Amino acid sequence: MKVFLKVVLAVLVFLAISSGITKIMLMEQDTEFFGRYGFTNPLLIAFGISQLAGGCLLIFYRTHLIGASLIAITFLISAGLLVMDGNFVFTLITFVTLFMLGLLVRDNLNGRRRVAD
Repeated sequence: MKVFLKVVLAVLVFLAISSGITKIMLMEQDTEFFGRYGFTNPLLIAFGISQLAGGCLLIFYRTHLIGASLIAITFLISAGLLVMDGNFVFTLITFVTLFMLGLLVRDNLNGRRRVAD
């Protein structure tokens, strides 16, 4: 299970950081999609910075919960927009990512209880 969780962690870090970077760089697809829902360029950059920060915080065990929370908030916003856009394939992928975040948080909380006992 530990190997599986490390793979999940690596995938989540990659997804969060790469997603954040594309928004910070104002990639055409992101500006077009988020722009339809009122995201200005500065707001999209802030959104990307929060994803990037969440991905970086997810790297360290002590900051998993903070990083996972940041990523979950941004991915939930994205999922909501994807549903409004009618893009159910990417919505499903986003919810799978949120499920993986949940696995990581659960493992983190279980590990803290073990240390506290």
